[in-house]
Amino acid sequence: MMPPLLNTLRRLSAGLLLWLAGTGLVLAAVHPVRGFLPDLQFSLQGAGGVTLTQKDFEGKVVLMFFGYASCPDICPTTMAQLAQVTEALGPGADQVRILFVSVDPHRDTPDMLQAYVDQFDRHAIGLTGNEKAIASLARRYRVAYQIAAPDPAHPDAPYEVSHSRGIYAFDQTGHASWLASDSESQEDLLAAIRPMLK
Repeated sequence: MMPPLLNTLRRLSAGLLLWLAGTGLVLAAVHPVRGFLPDLQFSLQGAGGVTLTQKDFEGKVVLMFFGYASCPDICPTTMAQLAQVTEALGPGADQVRILFVSVDPHRDTPDMLQAYVDQFDRHAIGLTGNEKAIASLARRYRVAYQIAAPDPAHPDAPYEVSHSRGIYAFDQTGHASWLASDSESQEDLLAAIRPMLK
């Protein structure tokens, strides 16, 4: 029998795929979403407790990915993939920023997140916020995630976190451009990013 948390996440992810299918966007390897997803907009905490918004990334191509620092598989694999992509861009990588948004604000502090993404790429920024801010941003971009509530009596005990997989790309003016699976090839991601660079 499928665990309830995993079952819920699969239903939410299936909903996103159905939505994409309804827009006719599931035929390409990297799915164009201009006009279907909203522009980049957020207010979250970065390292040092600094509040960052979309305005801090004007003029940059933004690749946004939702996850959490203690994720055992999807997140480190995706971060490594994006790091390979930015490396392959050469000098063009300076026009790109990877935003890793944590859906686990109970454990992931801004400084911890930045230390985590620094292991992969110097163009990456770790971001988090309170539960309300994360939930609002996730709804904005149809991101599915679920957290097994931490036990107040045992705050250090591990708990389960599940999240959908996807890389959201925004152009240098903050418009949503495309959505890609974390399993897309480096070649496909590069082909989608290069036309966005100046």
